Amino acid sequence: MGMWCHMPQYCPRASVTLPNCPPEQWVASRHSFGMVFAHSTLKGTQKSATAVPGDLIIGAIVSQVAFFNDEVSFMREPSRTLTELTISVPKNYQHILALAFAVKEINENPKILSNLSLGFHILNSYYTARMIYKATLSLFSTRHRFVPNFKCHNQNNLIALIGGCISEISANVAILSANYKAPQLTYGSFLPSYPAKLHAPFLYQMVPNETQQYRGVVRLLQHFRWTWIGLFAVDDDKGDSFLQIMVPMLSQNGICYSFIYRLPNWSYNDNIPDVYFNQGKIYNNFTAGKANVFFVYGETPSFGSLRVLLFTTTFLVSPPLGKMWIVTSHWDFQSSIIQKDWDIETFHGSISFTVHSNQPKGFQEFAQSVGPSWSRRDGFILGFWEQAFSCSLNPSKGKEEEKPCTGEENLAILPGPLFEISMTGHSYSVYNAVYAVAHALHARYKSILKHRRLAHGWKWAFQPWVVHHFLSSISFNNSVGETVHFNKNRELVTGFDVTNWLMLSNGSVVRVKVGRLDPQAPLGQELTINDDQIVWHKIFNRVLPRSMCNDNCYPGYRKKKKEGEKFCCYDCVLCPQGMISQQIDMDSCVQCPKEQYPNKEQTQCVPKILSYLAYTDSLGIILSTLVVFFSLITVIVLGMFVKHKDTPIVKANNQSVTYILLISLLLCFLCSFLFIGKPGKVTCLFRQMFFGIIFSVALSSILGKTITVVSAFLATKPGSRMGKWMGKQLASSIILSGSFVQAGICIAWLIISPPFPDVDMHSLDEEIILKCNEGSTALFYCVLGYLGFLATVSFLVAFPARKLPDIFNEAKFITFSMLVFCSVWVSFVPTYLSTKGKYMVAVEIFSILASTAGLLVCIFLPKCYIIALRPELNNKEQLMRRKY
Repeated sequence: MGMWCHMPQYCPRASVTLPNCPPEQWVASRHSFGMVFAHSTLKGTQKSATAVPGDLIIGAIVSQVAFFNDEVSFMREPSRTLTELTISVPKNYQHILALAFAVKEINENPKILSNLSLGFHILNSYYTARMIYKATLSLFSTRHRFVPNFKCHNQNNLIALIGGCISEISANVAILSANYKAPQLTYGSFLPSYPAKLHAPFLYQMVPNETQQYRGVVRLLQHFRWTWIGLFAVDDDKGDSFLQIMVPMLSQNGICYSFIYRLPNWSYNDNIPDVYFNQGKIYNNFTAGKANVFFVYGETPSFGSLRVLLFTTTFLVSPPLGKMWIVTSHWDFQSSIIQKDWDIETFHGSISFTVHSNQPKGFQEFAQSVGPSWSRRDGFILGFWEQAFSCSLNPSKGKEEEKPCTGEENLAILPGPLFEISMTGHSYSVYNAVYAVAHALHARYKSILKHRRLAHGWKWAFQPWVVHHFLSSISFNNSVGETVHFNKNRELVTGFDVTNWLMLSNGSVVRVKVGRLDPQAPLGQELTINDDQIVWHKIFNRVLPRSMCNDNCYPGYRKKKKEGEKFCCYDCVLCPQGMISQQIDMDSCVQCPKEQYPNKEQTQCVPKILSYLAYTDSLGIILSTLVVFFSLITVIVLGMFVKHKDTPIVKANNQSVTYILLISLLLCFLCSFLFIGKPGKVTCLFRQMFFGIIFSVALSSILGKTITVVSAFLATKPGSRMGKWMGKQLASSIILSGSFVQAGICIAWLIISPPFPDVDMHSLDEEIILKCNEGSTALFYCVLGYLGFLATVSFLVAFPARKLPDIFNEAKFITFSMLVFCSVWVSFVPTYLSTKGKYMVAVEIFSILASTAGLLVCIFLPKCYIIALRPELNNKEQLMRRKY
């Protein structure tokens, strides 16, 4: 492990004199920049440290080179033999460049720390706990010797730490940085949130809380209606924590998991157990069932788990498994490892939530200026350059297979999995972390200038715990205009980018930003995504993948749970009559509002039409025509009788009663108009009563004529006293008394419960019936009952008189007319009760017309026949001889 050195000094606290170290000439002006590496203490060791001097120093722990071997010693760096077993992560070199670029910008900006220079010291973590501890202690110890907890000078002003990119590194660094009360800013890892962070009070997270990412995944699943998924989680504490949060969250949002597969947390050099070479139930989870979406949670350095996942999905399933993969932001920096060792066609079209990134101006030009010539200043560039371009800067003699570097290599031509010239999310977090520290220092510097007594010893005023105080409340806009500040849990208030990963046929990996997750957005609007930009795996034929336990229940159907299955598995049943479902996969059908009804497919509510017997309806036109026709016939008959009022056949049976009867029949026909048209307050109030009274007059007139006939026959018998009862008085009294009784019933009806306009929304599914509510149904049937009583009495009186001598033949026609009348109204009652809406009104109008026409035809047709067609019979002698 390299470290930076200075001239030898005496350390009173340690009571030792540290040996000499190679002198270095530092150039540390406000506007000059250079990266200076420290020579390793072991000959032949790969240089793995980078430093820039300054008045104030930022320490950093990066993960540029990784190796996994138990021979690594805490007391010495790995030898050349061991370093040959290392695995470089070239893509992570951008993290170093982002830090250097941020420091360069700050040192060249006169508005920030104008009289101070900022430096940095970067060490490698090697992805192993013991080397992480050593690197951290090196940052806090003397420059030229690994003596933890001792500082030989006051020039190593380490004021903050940046690192690491995974939670294991960050947690290990936090243990030591907390002891020194130094603020630590992690740039890619997710650590337990408050109150667990009480154990790391100086820890800052340059990414949001990890739970926000889980919520984003749920919103993504809901957006694409993926309700049946597979879960992968590394078999460690973080995997347990992930499942404890994620599984209930999925259930609460209507999503089920088909299976949970725990990826073994093996080291990279472990072999895959033989069990994974046997296709069994583990692989059936991938191929069987309807789960086409897999959500993978894992974090470097679980390379062994990654190998198992890739081995399972790529090699043991042929052809490559066509599934939709959703991965967490941890996979953003793993793509380089995947690309170099595996065929990753299976992951084409995957979606991940990556740490939000932006592009500071000038960074790409700065990155393109990097070259092997930096090797005297940068302890990481040689290993990075050789790994990235697969060449050797110092080819060994006798090894012809080594390809020498030409010097024409440029970072801009490297494929994305190895190095991205655009700033990635983790590098952007490093960039913001440096600026956050710089703004905290600037705030502290301004406070110092306000206190003259601190001016001479200002360096001692920049202690790490003092910077922590200012850092916790810092808020500023960075160079791209985005606000940088922390919440109460010391987590950066930001979001995630939604990234679509494309695995191209030439072996390159391209990622496309297709959306954004903003946890601060209103509920339900956190996720914005452009569906048209997403490229799906080719097996889906460019169509949105489906991942459901069963097919959708389309509108018109509802879900019905399957017994013994998860709630995402269900049957589809048709909505009950009168109910609808308008959306896919509705849990229950809904009732339409009263003024609407379901369409035939039961997918939407249709406004009901207003229904009443209008004059414009075909039925209304027919009935109106019949009313006019019969009214005209009645008027013709009345006119005929008036014209021939002096003839015997007109005089035969009480001429005045005949006129009253014809006029009442005419009014009976005309009262039908009160039942046609939109029901109104006046028409509803009077139509039934007018009908009842007029019909009572007509029936009373017929009863009067019948009694008159019977009385006249009885009066002709010797010794009969009926003569004195004969005359107009008898018929008139019968008409008046019969009408007054009905009028009394109608008046009582008006007083007790009068009819009124009403709306019936329930009788017919598709119509709102405008009707007249009869108010008191009992009184309505009393009116009809009284009419039936009058008709029955008339029938009973006329029936015996049907066989009277010929001169009294009218009794026979009255009997037949009463039979027709009673038949019509007896059949009216059940028909009326069995119909709805305007047809109920039509039935009553038809009954009125039929019964009235029956009276008109049966009583007056024979007489009209004699008057109009057989006038020779219209004399007293003929009438007494014939029966009509």
